[in-house]
Amino acid sequence: MKNFFKFLLASILGVMIALFLFFLITLGIIGAAISKQDQAVNIDKNSILHIKLDQTITDRSNKNPMENFDFASFKPETQLGLNDILSNIKKAKDDENISGIYLDLTVIPAGIATIEEIRNALLDFKTSDKFIISYADSYTQATYYIASVSDKVYLNPEGLVLFVGLRAELMFFKEALEKLGVEPQIIRHGKFKSAVEPFMYTKMSDENREQTMTFMGAIWNSMLKGISETRNISIGDLNKIANELSLKNAESAVELKFVDGLKYKDEILNELKELTDKKDIDKLKFVSLTKYTKVPKKDKKTIEKNKIAVIYASGNVIMGEGQEGTIGSDRISEAIRKARKDSTVKAIVFRVNSGGGSALSSEIIWREVKLAQEVKPVIASLGDVAASGGYYIVCPAQTIVASPNTITGSIGVFGLLLNGKELLNKKLGVHIDVAKTNEYADMGSFFRPLTAQEREIIQFEIEDIYQTFISHVADGRKMTKEQVDAIGQGRVWSGTNAKEIGLIDEFGGLDKAIEIAAKAANLEKYRIVEFPRLKDPFEQIMEDLQGNVRTSILKNELGEQYSYYENLQDIKSMQG
Repeated sequence: MKNFFKFLLASILGVMIALFLFFLITLGIIGAAISKQDQAVNIDKNSILHIKLDQTITDRSNKNPMENFDFASFKPETQLGLNDILSNIKKAKDDENISGIYLDLTVIPAGIATIEEIRNALLDFKTSDKFIISYADSYTQATYYIASVSDKVYLNPEGLVLFVGLRAELMFFKEALEKLGVEPQIIRHGKFKSAVEPFMYTKMSDENREQTMTFMGAIWNSMLKGISETRNISIGDLNKIANELSLKNAESAVELKFVDGLKYKDEILNELKELTDKKDIDKLKFVSLTKYTKVPKKDKKTIEKNKIAVIYASGNVIMGEGQEGTIGSDRISEAIRKARKDSTVKAIVFRVNSGGGSALSSEIIWREVKLAQEVKPVIASLGDVAASGGYYIVCPAQTIVASPNTITGSIGVFGLLLNGKELLNKKLGVHIDVAKTNEYADMGSFFRPLTAQEREIIQFEIEDIYQTFISHVADGRKMTKEQVDAIGQGRVWSGTNAKEIGLIDEFGGLDKAIEIAAKAANLEKYRIVEFPRLKDPFEQIMEDLQGNVRTSILKNELGEQYSYYENLQDIKSMQG
C-alpha cells in the first residue's frame, strides 16, 4: 500500500510537470509566431495591394493574439480594424512600390458607414492615377457599392449582382412572452423609442415605420448617388433596375453597365499581369492588407511632440471597467481624463460606435467629454451608429462628424423589467414568498408585477433622465430644450437627416475628424496617439488564460449561435 501511494504521487507529479512543460512550450510557440508577425516587411516594385474585406471590421485593430489564433497552423490571424485599413490605403497611394489595388470582394461584415469610409479612401487613392480592379464571383449590394469606385468591375460569367434595395426586418416577441407567461414591463419617454417595441407589439408602430423609412431611404439615396457618380448611371435608372429586378444574370449586369466585363479568375490575373508589366502570372506580387500594415512608411518623420488623441469607444455603454468591444464608464472616462491632462495632447478625436446603454454610464462619460472640451478641442467622429447613449456622450463636442449613412439620434429613455409571476405560478407551479424590511425592498423583482405607485416612481426617473439628456444636447448643440425635444422623442436619424436638423456638423470619417481637430488646435505637425491603451500581446495572452477561457469555450460550443447568446446578454442589460 505504501508503494501504491508513492507511485500514485509520482504519477500525479509527473503529469503536473508534463502539463507545465507543455504550457511553456505552447506559450513559446505562440510568442515566436507573434514576434514574427510584428517584424517589418519590405515589398517589391510593381506590387499589388490585395484587399479582401471578409472579416468583421471594427474601428481599430485588435492586438489580442488569441482572438483569432489558428491552432492548426499555430499562427495568429490578424483582424484589421478600420484605422489600419484606411492607413494602408493612404500609404499605398504614395508608395512607389504599389502599382494598384485588386479588390477581391465576396462579403463585407461591416456597417454601411464603415463601408462608406473605405469607399472614400479608395476614391482618394484613385487621384494617384494608380489602377483599381475589382472582381467577384457575385456581388452583394455592400460589396458592389465599394467595387463601383474601380476603374474596371468584373464578374464571374455565371455570377450575379444583387441589387434590390434596402430592407429592415424586425422580430417581435410579444405573443411568445404571453404564451410563456412573462410580462414585459416597459416605461419609456419618446414615442419613437423603438428598442422596446418587440416586447410591446406584433408589428412596427406607425412612428417606428416612419422613422425607419426615413433613415433607410436616406441611406439608400446616398448609395445610389455614389454608384451613379462612379458608374455614370442615373439614379432614376438605378431605382428602376432595383424595382424591376433587371439584374437577372451576369449578361444583364454588363448590358446595364453595372460591370465592365465577365471574366474568370485566370483572365483577371492576366489583366493584372499586363498592368504591372509582368511576363508571367506567377511573377505577380500580391501584398495583403495584413502584411502591408507592417511595411514602414517611406516618409517616416521625427517624432512630433504635439499630439492628437484618438479615443475609441465601441459597443454597449456599461458601468465599470469594461473591455475592448464595450464602452465601460471607468475605462473610457479615464482615457478622456488622461488626454485632457496631457499638455502635449492638443486636441481629442472621440470615435464612437454605439447604440447606447446605461444612462448613468453615459452621464459619467459625458462629464469627462465636457471637461475636456473646456480646455482643448474635442471633435466627435461617429461610426456606423451613435444613438441614444452613443449620442449622449458626444453631444458636448465642439464639432460632430458623421457619415451620411451613420445611424444617430434616438434621444430618449426607456426601462425594461420582466415579470415572470405567471410563468412560475401557473406554468411551472413554482411559488415565491418574500420577507422584507421595507415596502419597496423587492421593487423590480422578476417574481411579481410592479404596482401602480412603483410604475409612477420609475416613470418619474425616466422623465428626469430625459430632461437631463435633452438639456445636455441643447447646451452642446446650441439649441433650446424645446427644439431638441421636437427632434428627440427617441427618434432615429441617418447622418444626412441629422445634419439637416443640427445634430451633426460635417460629413466625413475618422480622417476628416482628425483634420478638423488639427485645424482647431492650429497644428501643422503632430502625431496620433490612441486611447484606451491596448494591452500588449503577452499581457493579453495571460489575461485570456485567466479570465476569457469561458468566452472561448462558449464560442467554440455555440458556433454561429454565439451571436444569439450575446443578444440575450444585451437584453438582460437593456436600459438607455
